[in-house]
Amino acid sequence: MTFLNPNDETLSPALRRRVFLAASAAALSASPLLTAAAAPVARDSAAHPAIRPYKVIVPRSSLVDLRRRIAATKWPEQETVADHTQGVPLATMRKLAHYWEKDHDWRKCQAKLNALPQFITEIDGLDIHFIHVRSKHANALPVIVTHGWPGSIIEQLKIIEPLTNPTAHGGRAEDAFHVVIPSLPGYGFSGKPASTGWGPERIADAWITLMNRLGYPRYVAQGGDWGQLVTELMAVKAPPALAGIHTNMPGAVPPEVAQALHQRQPAPATLTADEKRAWDQLDFFFRKGLAYAQEMSNRPQTLYGIADSPVGLASWILDHDAASLALIARVFDGQPEGLTRDDILDNITLYWLTGTGVSSARLYWENRFTFFAPQGIRIPVAVSAFPEELYTAPRSWAERAYPNLIHYNRLDRGGHFAAWEQPQLFAQELRAAFRSLH
Repeated sequence: MTFLNPNDETLSPALRRRVFLAASAAALSASPLLTAAAAPVARDSAAHPAIRPYKVIVPRSSLVDLRRRIAATKWPEQETVADHTQGVPLATMRKLAHYWEKDHDWRKCQAKLNALPQFITEIDGLDIHFIHVRSKHANALPVIVTHGWPGSIIEQLKIIEPLTNPTAHGGRAEDAFHVVIPSLPGYGFSGKPASTGWGPERIADAWITLMNRLGYPRYVAQGGDWGQLVTELMAVKAPPALAGIHTNMPGAVPPEVAQALHQRQPAPATLTADEKRAWDQLDFFFRKGLAYAQEMSNRPQTLYGIADSPVGLASWILDHDAASLALIARVFDGQPEGLTRDDILDNITLYWLTGTGVSSARLYWENRFTFFAPQGIRIPVAVSAFPEELYTAPRSWAERAYPNLIHYNRLDRGGHFAAWEQPQLFAQELRAAFRSLH
């Protein structure tokens, strides 16, 4: 097995091309999913030669270096509190580091990725990586699913099979989807922008181009976190092919509520019980949970530590929101949850091996839109409200933000990484959300 990376710029151009061709041939011959899914993409490849198969090939030396760096971590003293108010607890990070160094096997994740049809295509001057799995069912509805930070395509791997093969997972053949999962620019295996300008709106344009390039005359879109904003901006642009969107982190906070939150005013007395709970979640997040976003929005280049230290990167990723951190801490304490230790470390290792800690952070610097703010979307919208999301959107806010709301459901479990934590529930939500659009 070769460990040469066709994207390694230290190789000569001729050798890089030979390695790429060998990897592409291996991917085509080894993956039954790729064989089943390749026909429409191959047809498009003639018109768009930039679309090409992709295979993840990580040198053994990179994994040896990763373990060496984990073992050499210089640890701080323990926090002086008995909770998470000072950040990720030392005990959690030591357990994570021990498992990462001794037991985690990146090759299992790599094999899982390489069993799927992956591609690279150049859009607007930047290489975009994406997974593209077509359903065997006739009349499947194409969906483009977008991850966020600190997520990646790893977030969506568990939903591919339930969406493309619903009859094996409690669904009906008419609920099937063709699934497209791109890596955001600066994330994973997509290219890293070398100049400014790659914000959410430009990504939305790129995703519209991608779905057109894949030959889909009609499709839907889904997103949470950054994926929510990209997906909603696609809906604002409302290309004729986009039939509707689904989000698990809706931009639905009323302007007067957002103003009161930002000005640290008391909650409006008119809020219902559901709205007051959403207010409390948002108030906590804006007061206690925005430190990472503020740093990346203002000084992403300063984060050299997460490019140099695996444990530094892992702690930065873990400290995204209080509910997710608490869940991850329980996982490394040995409790069963929607995520496993390998799930968590597969995602973090992807960031490490691709060197995308800082490049992914720049999306915060590029962004000019306000999270949670209504965008004035007129096309059909579906909302799934998970209890441990940054805020659980009340139906009343969703109805006000989306005049063409075709689905709303409040779930009893699941958080910010809903597709990752609760893949079966998430897949059921997408089937119900888009059933009227099939």
